[in-house]
Amino acid sequence: MPTTDRLLDIACGDGVRLAARLFEPADAPPGLVIVLHGATGVPRDYYAAFAQWLAEARSAAVLTYDYRDSGHSARGPVRASRVSMGDWGVLDQGAALDFACATWPDLPVEVMGHSLGGMFLSFHDRADRVRQLTAVASGPAFWRRHPPGFLPQVIAFWFLAGPLATRLKGYMPGRLLGLGADLPGPVYWQWRRWCTSRTFYRVDWGNALPQPDPTRVTGKVRLIGIADDEMIPPPVVRDLAAFYPHAEIENVEIAPGEFGLKAIGHLRVFSERCRAAWPRIAGLAAA
Repeated sequence: MPTTDRLLDIACGDGVRLAARLFEPADAPPGLVIVLHGATGVPRDYYAAFAQWLAEARSAAVLTYDYRDSGHSARGPVRASRVSMGDWGVLDQGAALDFACATWPDLPVEVMGHSLGGMFLSFHDRADRVRQLTAVASGPAFWRRHPPGFLPQVIAFWFLAGPLATRLKGYMPGRLLGLGADLPGPVYWQWRRWCTSRTFYRVDWGNALPQPDPTRVTGKVRLIGIADDEMIPPPVVRDLAAFYPHAEIENVEIAPGEFGLKAIGHLRVFSERCRAAWPRIAGLAAA
């Protein structure tokens, strides 16, 4: 089924506009809308091939976007940004969901969240419209719960090179550290606070974050862990269920060998090389 691909803006409640990209079936109206919330530092266009495939496979309108002060939504140098990780999770993800609900008021709504993208639905006003959340490689990643072989990188990122470089540069220099995109300083410091606290982002509830309302999330929540993911291992993914106590939880674990792959990891799952795993991610293949 052919699809269309167009660019648009999403208006947030505080006046910020997010650069979005929408994929839709070309020959028939969509029967479903899916909002795709990305991972930290991962641009919306990384998800383009998956979003196009998902629009075809599920006859859906699939909305992707960049968080404020990142990717196509950047409005100035990263050093000058005062945006927090909570802004991305609460304001930007909430605005994307609001846009979908307003644009397609009569269609069922689902959310696909990668890492950061799967953790904030309880904070969103229109969470009650979401019939299913698929959270991929998403969970409360306390720093001591990574595999032993990955701990040296974790310690360097949270306690050594990461904080030192962020203080010196005024932002987290992800490109310099070989960790991908540069991040605003407040994003890094809040992320660090969560990942070095056993309660994860609960440490900010009622302060830097509003209080979530878990009663809003009563649909199905699919928690997808990736067997070789060292950043968010499958047991940590399963821990996310505690944040959605009123939902119907389904735990799914995928392994590279099931799809003829040598590795998937935390970030590769939405890349073209992992296309064979996409039907499982989308719920179109048996777990």
